[in-house]
Amino acid sequence: RRESSCSELEDPGKAMANLAALAKDCRVPAGGQAVHKDECIYSFDTPESKDGLFVSLTSFIGVGNAFVQHHYNKTKERLYLNIIRRPVPKQAAPAAEVSDDPSPPKKKPTKVAIGVAGGFDVAEEKVEYEVKYGLVVLPEFERVDFGNVENNLFTAFPDYIQLSICGIISAETASRQQDVAAWMADPRVISKHAESLVQLENGVKITPTGWKCCKCDLTQNLWMNLTDGAILCGRRYFDGTGGNNHALEHFQATNHPLAVKLGTITIDGGDVYSYDEDDMVLDPKLAEHLKHFGINIASLEKTDKTMAELEVDLNMKFEWDVITEADSKLHPLYGGGYTGLENLGNTCYMNSIVQVLFSIPAFRDRYYPARPVLETCQDPTTDFEAQMCKLADGLLSGRYSQSPADGLIGPDGVEIDTLSDEEKKKLIERGQKGIPPRAFKSIVGKGHKEFSSNRQQDAQEFFLHLLTLIDRDAQKHQGKPNPTKCFKYQVEERLSCLQSGKVRYTTRDETILSLPVPREAATNKEELEAFERLKAEAEAKGEKVNNKDVVLAKIGMDSCLSAATAPEVISDFLSPATGAKGDATKSTAFKTFPDYLIVQAKRFYVDDTWVPKKLDVLIDVPDTLDLSGLRATGGLQAGEEELPASAAPAAGQAAAPAEPEIVPDEMTVVQLSSMGFAVEGCKRAAYHTKNSGVEAAMNWILEHMGDGDFDTPFVPPSARPAAPSANTAGTVEPTEEHIQSVCSLGFERFQAIRALKATNDSVERAADWIFSHLDDLGVPDAEPAAAVAPAATAETLAADVTDGSGQYRLIAFISHMGSSTLCGHYVCHIYKEGRWVIYNDSKVAVSEKPPRDRAYLYIYQRI
Repeated sequence: RRESSCSELEDPGKAMANLAALAKDCRVPAGGQAVHKDECIYSFDTPESKDGLFVSLTSFIGVGNAFVQHHYNKTKERLYLNIIRRPVPKQAAPAAEVSDDPSPPKKKPTKVAIGVAGGFDVAEEKVEYEVKYGLVVLPEFERVDFGNVENNLFTAFPDYIQLSICGIISAETASRQQDVAAWMADPRVISKHAESLVQLENGVKITPTGWKCCKCDLTQNLWMNLTDGAILCGRRYFDGTGGNNHALEHFQATNHPLAVKLGTITIDGGDVYSYDEDDMVLDPKLAEHLKHFGINIASLEKTDKTMAELEVDLNMKFEWDVITEADSKLHPLYGGGYTGLENLGNTCYMNSIVQVLFSIPAFRDRYYPARPVLETCQDPTTDFEAQMCKLADGLLSGRYSQSPADGLIGPDGVEIDTLSDEEKKKLIERGQKGIPPRAFKSIVGKGHKEFSSNRQQDAQEFFLHLLTLIDRDAQKHQGKPNPTKCFKYQVEERLSCLQSGKVRYTTRDETILSLPVPREAATNKEELEAFERLKAEAEAKGEKVNNKDVVLAKIGMDSCLSAATAPEVISDFLSPATGAKGDATKSTAFKTFPDYLIVQAKRFYVDDTWVPKKLDVLIDVPDTLDLSGLRATGGLQAGEEELPASAAPAAGQAAAPAEPEIVPDEMTVVQLSSMGFAVEGCKRAAYHTKNSGVEAAMNWILEHMGDGDFDTPFVPPSARPAAPSANTAGTVEPTEEHIQSVCSLGFERFQAIRALKATNDSVERAADWIFSHLDDLGVPDAEPAAAVAPAATAETLAADVTDGSGQYRLIAFISHMGSSTLCGHYVCHIYKEGRWVIYNDSKVAVSEKPPRDRAYLYIYQRI
């Protein structure tokens, strides 16, 4: 491999002689076509890197200096635009000019978006960039540095080469297209009721001020029904604030579908909600509908926050001080394993999980070194394994985390020698820039409604999602180790029938140990009681308690473990042994211990009014954990009698009829949907919990609301079509492009084909279809039935897990700030080289006060 250097200049005349013949291979990017000019597809090299980026004039693929020769060998594409970008510090404006600046202050964001109208402004660059261009011919590495398109050398290029270069320079980058698509929420649609909305002639006229809910005394979060003019309070928010659901109850009683939020109405419109369509909508006739009730839209000023503003406010409330160690002067770290990740907009949940995974040897050894995989894959931009390797290389190689004090090139590509001592000091204090995991996020979120967006997500749900993708990919690479094995373990569940005294043992696989947090087990109850009295006295005076005086409950980890492993009493248990209902107990224990144990503190709960809240407590987390006493006994013990799987019919009696199909309880669905959850997801919750009540369904929702099919139309299993075989598959022939897209998610080709046929060639639905038909997908059509793998046994299951001592030590934890996992911020701490290190997106530093008592996920390594 021959590497180029920006300092090498070949004879321009010699290079120019070949260009006319090579121009026929150039292309001009069409509108919207992906142009990879901001980052190498194999690495995290950018135009700010030492040798810049090389963009093919044929495929518009960008590659770094280390991979440009490989890309030529693979594609035989010879012409590349070399882009080198260097920052130049901005000149400060004169004081007088600054003070006379008439520009208004920045507006507060009203949309959860970046760089678009109403969204968060893209941070203003503190430096300007000087960009230089060169044309490089491979394999000779002949080059012409023309600087810019106004240079005489550029105008001497053949016309089509000039058009190709200009097209690349002016094109929007591939990553920018992804960012905008991910950030922009689905646009509101016009309500189906807007055009023909019936408005009652009831004489109601709305005054311009003094609004109040007609069923309670609330004066905020008020909605006016556009059919009858009734003013009612809105739904409760997830954090317990908001209204009392009176507007929703009014719709359920009257079926009047549209309501507008009072206080958001201006001449430009207002927030309109359709209860029938269960979404925010547009009402083109809003001015006319308001006029019916005496409201002149032109005279109103916005006095209440829009729904978008409320969402933005919720996402800006962080518990920064403790978890991010804001009161400490953190010493930044550099080098392999100390590379930060740029936050692409609410991707801190992903950054934290990734940093933890690549601190574990099984993941490092599987994906690093990365070059062998990157050079052999067909297309790194769509290959999951390649993106894992690229990310591993970016985090572990140390190339993108060099201390400005030691390197020649800083994090923005600035040449250190050109800076003053003061500028060098500021650069060192600022820390590294971090690498942007755009391509990785794109591929892991593909086909997933939530993880493909830029909304905040639950780190635990993303962890499980990523492990699922790795497991799928492992099926394509049978000869390579699957690193997720280090997390997997087995649990033995013991069911004891108290009527018959018989027991049953079953085994299941687990990846995360979820621990309840029993607040009643607080070790500082006297302090809590004193604080509650102080709080009550302050509220009686109309005052608020100072944040510094707040006392949180302290819970021991041993109490959490005891709550998780304590026997659970099951009432109305239909005993297979007696055929009668009675009580039973169920308990769980570890059948195996994994190499790495992931512990989730269940800080999120549902209060007495069914509002999801975060349990703000401190957990006393030990450095070491001994779970040896929780190992299972190993199945049926001496003197125990096995509980039958089902009750046999008595002599002369017919077998019991099959249980009827479960129909989701309508009242449960209504109560859950009134809290803001999608109706289809509520149906799923009621079904899967067998109509056990709102509490059980709510817990199911909190665990599954990140599922890709959560809010898609619910179809009971009995109504689902059977998996098509080779003879019964659909007649729609899937396209090769869609087959490859599904295969890139880790599925086999025959699975992708059958799924696409069953879903009318829909890539988005194919993955969900496969998951719901895994048991009856069968084998590839070309293979005989004998090729089907034998059913899993205890022995084969055990081969997929590890086992050993039940003693562990804490090596990492992930903390969450905010009132819900769907908003806020994530930070992780990892124990490395004898010290705790904080990873706060791109910031990597020595931790002075690791806040382990506030964490959400804990990672323990077996000793």
